Amino acid sequence: MTKNDNFYCLILAGGKGRRLWPCSRESFPKQFIDFFGTGRTLLQRTYDRMSKVIPTDHIFINTNVDYVDIVMEQLPEIPRTRIMAEPIHRNTAPSIAWATHRISHLNPDACIIAVPSDQLVINDDVFRQNVLDGLQFVSTHETLLTMGIKPTRPEPGYGYIQMEEPLESNVYSVKTFTEKPNREFATMFMESGEFLWNTGLFLSSVKHLWDRFCGILPFVLRKLDDVNYYATAEQEEAFVQEHFPLYPNMSLESGLLDGAEDVCVMKCSFGWADIGTWHGIYEALPKNNDDNVVIDSDVMMENSRGNVIKLPKGKLGIIDGLEGFIVAEKDNVLLICKKEDSSALVRKYVSEVQLKKGERFV
Repeated sequence: MTKNDNFYCLILAGGKGRRLWPCSRESFPKQFIDFFGTGRTLLQRTYDRMSKVIPTDHIFINTNVDYVDIVMEQLPEIPRTRIMAEPIHRNTAPSIAWATHRISHLNPDACIIAVPSDQLVINDDVFRQNVLDGLQFVSTHETLLTMGIKPTRPEPGYGYIQMEEPLESNVYSVKTFTEKPNREFATMFMESGEFLWNTGLFLSSVKHLWDRFCGILPFVLRKLDDVNYYATAEQEEAFVQEHFPLYPNMSLESGLLDGAEDVCVMKCSFGWADIGTWHGIYEALPKNNDDNVVIDSDVMMENSRGNVIKLPKGKLGIIDGLEGFIVAEKDNVLLICKKEDSSALVRKYVSEVQLKKGERFV
């Protein structure tokens, strides 16, 4: 199948990945790690997946200025002009707004998919067809489309999308968004059959996106258009380095999707997990006979159940009598803590370590 010249992709690769500390570090976060020992990092695997759907010269990378060299090393096929490096973290809405501005100047008929770089996709063929169907949908509808997955467990670490009336095959209008509910509500959501997991994959035409961003974000890139509408990529980035901090810290969900009437969700079936938290990884990956998840590590275990283990290459772990724990080591930090609701625990530890021990441990 010929790739559509109006289809573009933005890979979001600027996060700090602190919830997977200590394996994910601020200087080298999870998206740049070969987390599962496949020979490709999470960013590289995302690029590989999207290059099967989108023309490679239509793929852009969003990251932080601190990570530009890492991106260029891991994706040498991406020219510097398609690496959009932000000077400060401002969440997904400003990131996607910048890409929308850039791509709309290249092709005003473009449709874009924004893709996190830290996801696990099980079936690439189904994913490819879902993405193509989604991009085709937004090319003929003035809407924002998110991709949802039927929940397989009451996961409190994910966002949930409530479906409303069907519009087309597998596409529904959205009634509500709920970000990271407690376990009781997550159970209710799953049992109702009305909710999907929010994958963080967003699609729209650049025209519709730009119109929506103009209504919620400060007059930043529009000011550049007033001064120099035909700015080169280098001139645009120089402008962004100076003015990007004027944007608020805003996610796309809170800025554009929550409560909006022009939002749809596609019910997808490609199999998905967010590589965001230790307990989320445990829930998503296959277990051994004792319900342990051992990630690319050399371990001997006895009388141990329900653990997730990630150790460095060249290290042997001997574990006896442990149940329901995270054991993760990277460089100068060994983390051992209860697996349940690890996101809040790990964030707490990172903050305390940063305060008491310094940046070299974070």
